[in-house]
Amino acid sequence: MKLRQTMLAATALTAVALAATPSQAQGFQCPRTGGDLIFALESQVPGLDQHASNSSATRNAAMNIFETLVTRDESMNPILELAETLETSADGLTYTFRLRQGIKFHNGKTMSSADVAASYDRYKRLGIDRSILDPVESWSTPDANTFVMKLKERQPLFLEALSSFTVPIVIIPSENAGAAAGQLPTVGTGPFRLDEFRADSHVRLRRFDDYRPDTRHATMSGFGGGKRACVDTVTLRMMTEPAARTAALEVNEIHGVEDVPAASQKRLADNRAIKLARLETFWMNVTYPNWSAPPTDNPKVRQAILAAMNFDEIMEAATEGQYKLNTGFQYPGMQYFTEAGKELLNQKNPAKARQLLQEAGYKGEKVVLLTNRQFPVMYNTSLVMAEQLKAAGINAELEVLDWPAALQKSQRETQGWNFFYTGWITVIALGGPQTLRQMAEPNPVYKPKDNKVDPAYMTAFNEVNTSPELAQRQAAFARAQRIALDQVMAVPFGVAPKTQAVRANVENYVPYFNTRFSNVWIRP
Repeated sequence: MKLRQTMLAATALTAVALAATPSQAQGFQCPRTGGDLIFALESQVPGLDQHASNSSATRNAAMNIFETLVTRDESMNPILELAETLETSADGLTYTFRLRQGIKFHNGKTMSSADVAASYDRYKRLGIDRSILDPVESWSTPDANTFVMKLKERQPLFLEALSSFTVPIVIIPSENAGAAAGQLPTVGTGPFRLDEFRADSHVRLRRFDDYRPDTRHATMSGFGGGKRACVDTVTLRMMTEPAARTAALEVNEIHGVEDVPAASQKRLADNRAIKLARLETFWMNVTYPNWSAPPTDNPKVRQAILAAMNFDEIMEAATEGQYKLNTGFQYPGMQYFTEAGKELLNQKNPAKARQLLQEAGYKGEKVVLLTNRQFPVMYNTSLVMAEQLKAAGINAELEVLDWPAALQKSQRETQGWNFFYTGWITVIALGGPQTLRQMAEPNPVYKPKDNKVDPAYMTAFNEVNTSPELAQRQAAFARAQRIALDQVMAVPFGVAPKTQAVRANVENYVPYFNTRFSNVWIRP
């Protein structure tokens, strides 16, 4: 899938308005309805609170339940979703959203601007990507159908940030806005409502009969567009063993799988009862250190660890040979791709690592690699990295938890771990500014002391978001990337594809950055 990042300058507002213009089409109609679509996920789902979780496993279920004012289409352009129209003032400081009428929450309540404001209040308080809202001076609700945002200063990329779906600003009933992080009642406006959630087993979604499709679009696009629930229910089974997922698909116990291991791809490709789809640039394999815990609070120790690693060995083991090395935090061909800091990646230099360790005064302190077995890419990455660090004289040790526990520890604790493993999917696909946000205040992933980020990085990050010219933003992105690699804020090992599969009688399932079950039906 080719990714296209768009520049949201003044002309982009026109593009959004055009995207919201009613289509001549009547919107998607299900050719067939009914049935239970059973789909296997590769990990446990850590929760369904979209404001407070950046896990792709959360999005796999929750983005079928919740919706936003603005989202992205199939090509990563911002489009309106729960908003009917968007007007911007001449000075670019005021954004006025008129809401679509008759939208119902799953609890039967009609959505109003009060719900939108309450949703934004909660996100500003605890949303993982809440820096998206830092440029906003205030928001208000002049009437039940209008939501107005006033910015402190003009932001050329504001809509790009607002439409991010890594941790989306989903709209919830105002009465739920006081919920603590991770305790949000699962009530949205999407085509599916939550039927049952068992944390160690499955998530079951059920068609929301009062859903109002967006008939401005002929069909679904990205997480927006014209969506309908064609099946009665979707059962997302958490099947963490790759061979078990594949076997269940082959014997028609399930209808689809989120991930097909490389060893099974040829066999399934030869099976006429199964359809495979491959996304080439899906997963950037990433680890990031904990700056608050010794010894990785010492920059020379982090730099030594980066110098010691052989990325080819790591990616070969992590992906069964299906990978590409990559320079930095964007893919070639994307708007913000740069090779700044390239010399710091894939150094394969244990001698340099030992010299840096000596300069750091390293005395053999333990380096804890926080990992999980549910994502083989992460686990195999940590295994090979541990051996490479040991070869350079570093006392590396794995701590293996299940995925939800490992993710929670990395987000909530600043002691007891030194490196965490993850995959950046939408973080990369949404473009350069969203990628940098992971390492910026107020919630950088690498846990610097008091969450205070290097001022030079923050200056570059802010220039990316505020500079009027693309060339200025690109130059600032390159500076930010070089700082991030030099200080080892995150380590991008390389890029892995994703192969998904469904049974041949599953119609219109289109792979994306997370599972989407709207407009999908099952032939008998």
